[in-house]
Amino acid sequence: FCIKDTLSRLFARCGCVQSVDVCEKPGPAEKKEKLASKFFNRKTVTGFQVAYVVFRKPAGVQAAKALSQEGILLISTESHPVKTGISKWIDNYAASVVDQEELKAEVDAYMQDYDKKIAEEEAKAAKEEGIPDEEGWVKVTRKGRKPGLPRTEAANLRVLEREKQKRARKELLNFYAWQHRETKREHIAQLRKKFEEDKQRIALMRAQRKFRPY
Repeated sequence: FCIKDTLSRLFARCGCVQSVDVCEKPGPAEKKEKLASKFFNRKTVTGFQVAYVVFRKPAGVQAAKALSQEGILLISTESHPVKTGISKWIDNYAASVVDQEELKAEVDAYMQDYDKKIAEEEAKAAKEEGIPDEEGWVKVTRKGRKPGLPRTEAANLRVLEREKQKRARKELLNFYAWQHRETKREHIAQLRKKFEEDKQRIALMRAQRKFRPY
Protein backbone atom coordinates (compact mmCIF):
# COMPACT_ATOMS: atom_id res chain seq x y z
CA PHE A 1 0.00 0.00 0.00
CA CYS A 2 2.85 2.37 0.77
CA ILE A 3 4.30 3.16 -2.64
CA LYS A 4 6.81 5.81 -3.72
CA ASP A 5 4.17 8.45 -4.40
CA THR A 6 2.65 7.89 -0.95
CA LEU A 7 6.02 8.20 0.79
CA SER A 8 6.87 11.32 -1.18
CA ARG A 9 3.55 12.86 -0.14
CA LEU A 10 3.95 11.91 3.55
CA PHE A 11 7.47 13.32 3.88
CA ALA A 12 6.78 16.43 1.79
CA ARG A 13 5.80 18.20 5.03
CA CYS A 14 9.43 17.92 6.15
CA GLY A 15 10.88 19.50 3.04
CA CYS A 16 11.23 19.10 -0.69
CA VAL A 17 11.70 15.39 -1.46
CA GLN A 18 14.30 14.77 -4.15
CA SER A 19 13.79 11.02 -4.59
CA VAL A 20 12.40 7.88 -2.98
CA ASP A 21 14.15 4.56 -3.49
CA VAL A 22 12.46 1.31 -2.42
CA CYS A 23 14.74 -1.72 -1.87
CA GLU A 24 14.24 -5.33 -0.82
CA LYS A 25 16.66 -5.05 2.12
CA PRO A 26 18.84 -2.43 3.84
CA GLY A 27 22.23 -1.71 2.34
CA PRO A 28 23.90 0.18 -0.48
CA ALA A 29 21.63 0.76 -3.42
CA GLU A 30 22.22 -1.58 -6.33
CA LYS A 31 22.27 -0.28 -9.86
CA LYS A 32 18.91 -1.05 -11.38
CA GLU A 33 18.68 -2.03 -14.98
CA LYS A 34 16.21 -0.09 -17.04
CA LEU A 35 13.38 -2.41 -17.99
CA ALA A 36 12.91 -2.35 -21.74
CA SER A 37 9.68 -4.34 -21.55
CA LYS A 38 6.55 -3.95 -19.48
CA PHE A 39 5.56 -7.58 -20.09
CA PHE A 40 8.78 -9.55 -19.57
CA ASN A 41 11.42 -9.74 -16.82
CA ARG A 42 9.14 -8.07 -14.33
CA LYS A 43 10.15 -8.92 -10.76
CA THR A 44 7.46 -8.72 -8.11
CA VAL A 45 8.74 -8.09 -4.60
CA THR A 46 6.59 -9.42 -1.78
CA GLY A 47 6.83 -8.83 1.96
CA PHE A 48 8.48 -5.96 3.81
CA GLN A 49 10.72 -3.50 1.99
CA VAL A 50 13.05 -0.65 2.87
CA ALA A 51 12.60 2.90 1.59
CA TYR A 52 15.25 5.62 1.36
CA VAL A 53 13.86 9.16 1.23
CA VAL A 54 16.29 11.79 -0.05
CA PHE A 55 15.62 15.48 0.67
CA ARG A 56 17.05 18.34 -1.32
CA LYS A 57 18.17 20.10 1.86
CA PRO A 58 19.64 18.67 5.10
CA ALA A 59 16.91 20.37 7.12
CA GLY A 60 14.43 17.86 5.69
CA VAL A 61 16.26 15.02 7.47
CA GLN A 62 16.04 16.78 10.85
CA ALA A 63 12.35 17.46 10.32
CA ALA A 64 11.76 13.82 9.41
CA LYS A 65 13.39 12.66 12.64
CA ALA A 66 10.95 14.83 14.61
CA LEU A 67 7.88 13.35 12.93
CA SER A 68 7.48 10.68 15.60
CA GLN A 69 6.60 13.41 18.10
CA GLU A 70 3.79 14.77 15.92
CA GLY A 71 1.75 11.58 15.85
CA ILE A 72 1.00 8.81 13.35
CA LEU A 73 1.31 9.40 9.63
CA LEU A 74 -1.79 8.25 7.79
CA ILE A 75 -1.28 6.60 4.43
CA SER A 76 -4.94 6.70 3.46
CA THR A 77 -6.90 9.92 3.95
CA GLU A 78 -10.09 11.41 2.55
CA SER A 79 -8.10 13.53 0.12
CA HIS A 80 -5.73 10.68 -0.80
CA PRO A 81 -7.61 7.39 -0.32
CA VAL A 82 -5.75 4.09 -0.72
CA LYS A 83 -7.67 1.17 -2.12
CA THR A 84 -7.70 -1.99 -0.01
CA GLY A 85 -9.50 -5.30 0.07
CA ILE A 86 -11.58 -6.33 -2.92
CA SER A 87 -11.13 -2.95 -4.64
CA LYS A 88 -7.35 -3.42 -4.63
CA TRP A 89 -7.74 -7.02 -5.86
CA ILE A 90 -9.88 -5.84 -8.76
CA ASP A 91 -7.27 -3.22 -9.72
CA ASN A 92 -4.47 -5.81 -9.46
CA TYR A 93 -6.40 -8.21 -11.68
CA ALA A 94 -7.17 -5.50 -14.23
CA ALA A 95 -3.48 -4.54 -14.29
CA SER A 96 -2.47 -8.18 -14.83
CA VAL A 97 -4.56 -8.53 -18.01
CA VAL A 98 -2.24 -8.21 -20.99
CA ASP A 99 -3.20 -6.06 -23.94
CA GLN A 100 -2.64 -8.44 -26.86
CA GLU A 101 -2.16 -5.70 -29.43
CA GLU A 102 0.40 -3.89 -27.28
CA LEU A 103 2.20 -7.16 -26.54
CA LYS A 104 2.27 -8.07 -30.24
CA ALA A 105 3.67 -4.63 -31.13
CA GLU A 106 6.44 -5.00 -28.55
CA VAL A 107 7.36 -8.52 -29.71
CA ASP A 108 7.38 -7.42 -33.37
CA ALA A 109 9.62 -4.46 -32.55
CA TYR A 110 11.98 -6.72 -30.61
CA MET A 111 12.20 -9.24 -33.45
CA GLN A 112 12.86 -6.48 -35.97
CA ASP A 113 15.74 -5.17 -33.85
CA TYR A 114 17.04 -8.72 -33.41
CA ASP A 115 16.91 -9.49 -37.15
CA LYS A 116 18.61 -6.19 -37.89
CA LYS A 117 21.37 -6.95 -35.39
CA ILE A 118 21.91 -10.45 -36.84
CA ALA A 119 21.99 -9.07 -40.39
CA GLU A 120 24.60 -6.48 -39.39
CA GLU A 121 26.74 -9.14 -37.69
CA GLU A 122 26.54 -11.44 -40.73
CA ALA A 123 27.36 -8.58 -43.09
CA LYS A 124 30.32 -7.60 -40.93
CA ALA A 125 31.55 -11.23 -40.78
CA ALA A 126 31.19 -11.62 -44.55
CA LYS A 127 33.08 -8.38 -45.10
CA GLU A 128 35.93 -9.39 -42.79
CA GLU A 129 36.15 -12.98 -44.05
CA GLY A 130 39.37 -13.67 -45.89
CA ILE A 131 40.99 -10.39 -44.84
CA PRO A 132 44.06 -10.85 -42.60
CA ASP A 133 44.27 -8.83 -39.42
CA GLU A 134 47.26 -6.85 -38.12
CA GLU A 135 49.09 -10.04 -37.12
CA GLY A 136 48.37 -11.78 -40.42
CA TRP A 137 45.64 -14.12 -39.15
CA VAL A 138 42.69 -14.79 -41.41
CA LYS A 139 39.30 -15.17 -39.80
CA VAL A 140 37.31 -18.15 -41.10
CA THR A 141 33.61 -18.38 -40.32
CA ARG A 142 31.77 -21.67 -40.26
CA LYS A 143 28.67 -21.68 -42.42
CA GLY A 144 25.85 -24.16 -42.29
CA ARG A 145 25.40 -26.92 -44.83
CA LYS A 146 22.35 -25.09 -46.14
CA PRO A 147 23.33 -21.41 -45.99
CA GLY A 148 20.61 -20.45 -48.45
CA LEU A 149 17.81 -21.28 -46.03
CA PRO A 150 16.45 -18.51 -43.84
CA ARG A 151 17.33 -18.70 -40.18
CA THR A 152 13.75 -19.50 -39.15
CA GLU A 153 13.40 -22.26 -41.74
CA ALA A 154 16.66 -23.88 -40.66
CA ALA A 155 15.49 -23.79 -37.07
CA ASN A 156 12.19 -25.41 -38.07
CA LEU A 157 14.06 -28.17 -39.88
CA ARG A 158 16.13 -28.85 -36.77
CA VAL A 159 13.00 -29.04 -34.65
CA LEU A 160 11.36 -31.43 -37.11
CA GLU A 161 14.48 -33.61 -37.16
CA ARG A 162 14.52 -33.78 -33.36
CA GLU A 163 10.83 -34.66 -33.28
CA LYS A 164 11.45 -37.38 -35.87
CA GLN A 165 14.27 -38.88 -33.82
CA LYS A 166 12.18 -38.69 -30.66
CA ARG A 167 9.27 -40.42 -32.39
CA ALA A 168 11.60 -43.16 -33.71
CA ARG A 169 13.01 -43.79 -30.23
CA LYS A 170 9.50 -43.96 -28.81
CA GLU A 171 8.41 -46.47 -31.45
CA LEU A 172 11.49 -48.58 -30.76
CA LEU A 173 10.79 -48.58 -27.03
CA ASN A 174 7.17 -49.51 -27.68
CA PHE A 175 8.35 -52.39 -29.90
CA TYR A 176 10.70 -53.64 -27.18
CA ALA A 177 7.91 -53.43 -24.60
CA TRP A 178 5.53 -55.34 -26.92
CA GLN A 179 8.19 -57.96 -27.62
CA HIS A 180 8.83 -58.35 -23.88
CA ARG A 181 5.11 -58.81 -23.22
CA GLU A 182 4.82 -61.39 -26.00
CA THR A 183 7.82 -63.33 -24.69
CA LYS A 184 6.39 -63.27 -21.18
CA ARG A 185 2.98 -64.39 -22.45
CA GLU A 186 4.52 -67.31 -24.39
CA HIS A 187 6.54 -68.34 -21.34
CA ILE A 188 3.42 -68.36 -19.17
CA ALA A 189 1.56 -70.44 -21.80
CA GLN A 190 4.40 -72.98 -21.87
CA LEU A 191 4.37 -73.22 -18.07
CA ARG A 192 0.64 -73.82 -18.08
CA LYS A 193 0.98 -76.48 -20.77
CA LYS A 194 3.74 -78.23 -18.83
CA PHE A 195 1.66 -78.04 -15.67
CA GLU A 196 -1.30 -79.71 -17.38
CA GLU A 197 0.96 -82.43 -18.83
CA ASP A 198 2.51 -83.09 -15.42
CA LYS A 199 -0.93 -83.20 -13.80
CA GLN A 200 -2.14 -85.79 -16.33
CA ARG A 201 1.05 -87.83 -15.90
CA ILE A 202 0.64 -87.85 -12.11
CA ALA A 203 -3.03 -88.86 -12.42
CA LEU A 204 -2.05 -91.70 -14.75
CA MET A 205 0.64 -92.93 -12.36
CA ARG A 206 -1.82 -92.91 -9.47
CA ALA A 207 -4.35 -94.89 -11.49
CA GLN A 208 -1.72 -97.47 -12.41
CA ARG A 209 -0.80 -97.98 -8.74
CA LYS A 210 -4.43 -98.65 -7.75
CA PHE A 211 -5.15 -101.03 -10.61
CA ARG A 212 -3.45 -104.36 -9.71
CA PRO A 213 -5.02 -107.36 -11.52
CA TYR A 214 -2.71 -109.92 -9.80
